[in-house]
Amino acid sequence: MSVGPDQALLAILVCPVTRQKLRYDAERNELVSEAAGLAYPIRDGVPVMLVEEARRLD
Repeated sequence: MSVGPDQALLAILVCPVTRQKLRYDAERNELVSEAAGLAYPIRDGVPVMLVEEARRLD
């Protein structure tokens, strides 16, 4: 079972591409930027906010 990101951290993180708020997807354990169409993984509790590491949304 993975633990989601700290709520205070989630409140200040934004997409590096669009500077828009992110949505936490608990099922996939990633931060989703609807505006950019990208999902950033969370590895070992740390959000990986690199575009190169992001998954493109379908």
